[in-house]
This record gives sequence, C-alpha cells and structure tokens, in this order.
Amino acid sequence: MNAVFPLVLAVALVVVLAFFLFRARRRIGRLRAALNSASLELQQVQKAFHRFAPRSVVEQIIRQGVAVHGERQEVSIVFVDIVGFTNLAESMEAEQLVEVLNGYFESMSLAISQHRGYVSKFIGDGLMALFGTPHSNRWHALDAVWAALAMRAALKEYNESLRRRDLAPLEIGIGIHCGQVVAGVIGNQQLMEFTVIGDAVNTAARIEAQTRVHQVDILISQAVRRHLDDKFRVRELPPITVKGKREALTLFTVEGYADHEESGVGRGALEA
Repeated sequence: MNAVFPLVLAVALVVVLAFFLFRARRRIGRLRAALNSASLELQQVQKAFHRFAPRSVVEQIIRQGVAVHGERQEVSIVFVDIVGFTNLAESMEAEQLVEVLNGYFESMSLAISQHRGYVSKFIGDGLMALFGTPHSNRWHALDAVWAALAMRAALKEYNESLRRRDLAPLEIGIGIHCGQVVAGVIGNQQLMEFTVIGDAVNTAARIEAQTRVHQVDILISQAVRRHLDDKFRVRELPPITVKGKREALTLFTVEGYADHEESGVGRGALEA
C-alpha cells in the first residue's frame, strides 16, 4: 500500500499538470489568434488611412494620436478640373458617369504620384494635389509642372479609350502656384484630413479658373515660372486681376519642354 501511494500521487500530479498545460496552451492559442486578428485589423486600418493621408502622416497619427501639429511649409498646389462637366454629366447615365470619373481620377492620380505629388482631396469633378509636403522637397514646383505635363499626356491616352467606347473626350484645366502654407491634420474627432491652408491655395484655385478664360489647359504663376529652366516652352499672358488679390497676376501657359515626349514620366519622377 505504501509503495502504491507515491505512484498514485505521481500520476495525479501528472494529470493535474497536463490539465493546466492543456489550458495554458489553449489560452496561448486564443491569445495568438487575438493578436493575429488585431494585427490584421491594424493593417486594414492603416491601409484604409493611407487612402486619405500620406503614409508618414498616418504613421505619426498611429504613434501620437490625432493631434498632429500644423507646420509652415513652402509647397506647390495644383488644382485640376474638368471643363464643361455639367454638359458631360447630363449626357451620361449615372453609373457610366461615375465609371468615367473614376477612370479619369485614376489616370490623373497616377501622373501626380509618379512625380512625388499627393492628391489631397477630390472636389466634385476636380482635385487638389500637393507637392513638397509632408516631406520638404526643394523641387516641388518643378515636380508639379512635370506632373501637369504627365496629366496632359495621360488624358490624351484616356480620351482615346473613351472614343473607342463612343464617349465624348474630356478637357481639363490645370492651375499651379507655389507659396507658404500651413500643412497639417485638420477637422474634428469624427472627420479629419491632411491638407494645407493659406492664401497660396486660393491663388492656385483662381489660376485654374483662368484656364477657361484663356482656353489653355495648363497655367502657372510667376512664382512657379521662376523654378523652371529655359527649356520649358512657356508663353506669358497679359497680367490679370483675380478675386481676392490686390495686385495683378502674371500667368504663363506651359506648352511643353524642348523636344520632350510627354509620355507621362517626366524628369521630376526621376530626379532625387
């Protein structure tokens, strides 16, 4: 009897240890599954946020919360808009219109991102793009102009695809200005966005509106012109007065770059 008792005790201890080990493994398994699920969810959240803000801004929000402080930066602002959008909208069914717009935005956004730009927001049938933020870039004005030339080339290709579907081609106006702005995450707890504010933004929008007046597709300010070399083919327009500006603006239309083929990839996408 004395010899059996230690054996029974040992077996009982083994059973108890096995039980607790089994429970521990199950708990570890559940924790691992929960961590994997949380990691996947975080990746999905980050991926979703990347659609609304630059990667560096998203990572800063994740580290510090939503209170990302504003910063004064020298940037280039680009406004792009479809000419005669109202007539276009009236000539298409809703589903077809959305499909055409999505294809157009995809083409324009690609041209912008290839030249170190960032689409800050879509505004109806237009968009606002930023160059030189959130990361400082001394070539921001040059990149913006190359992006405009790339958008011109991309629109030409996109219009060819529309014609093959018996759809009317699109025309756009592009306005570019550079200056100091305040860049940061702006909004409330329910809706926030990374954007820029300042007089330079309003000026860029006014310049884009002048593309219809002068019947050209790309207009730049004198501030942007100063950043371009002599190989850019530009034409100066008579000074104009625009809403919100006391002094007249000198604008330039951009016709091209020497004998450069506007294939959609300019030097701005290649230079560091």
